[in-house]
Amino acid sequence: MLIGNVGKEPEVRYVDQGQAVARLVLATTERGYTLQNGTQVPDRTEWHTVLMWRKLAEIAERYVHKGDKLYIEGRIHYATYDDKQGRRQHYTEIWADNMEMLTPRQAATTAVPSATTAAPSATTATQAGNATGADTSEALPF
Repeated sequence: MLIGNVGKEPEVRYVDQGQAVARLVLATTERGYTLQNGTQVPDRTEWHTVLMWRKLAEIAERYVHKGDKLYIEGRIHYATYDDKQGRRQHYTEIWADNMEMLTPRQAATTAVPSATTAAPSATTATQAGNATGADTSEALPF
């Protein structure tokens, strides 16, 4: 699980038969502290690439924006590829199974609040039920 802030607008594309895939960058920060001897240890920020599929990706496309705070549950995926020079490159992604939006949505920022244009203050979306194509719209609060 990760809790962090979205670093840039999610990139969403549609693949095989209109299946949505979202990629976003999430920043998590470990707070700094002071050692007993007075040495200051600074904050440390890590950047994570998060991938979402299907309904979860569509929710991210509509409601997630740069700066939003998210709670992400998922699994770590390690992969490699060969670059143009033939060197092996390694990368790590988080494959999200669940997301909760932690940033409250202000009524003042939405001209006409409605279920189709504004997200509630905290929403949860799970990808698990969508893998089978089941309709989870009743389980979602919007």
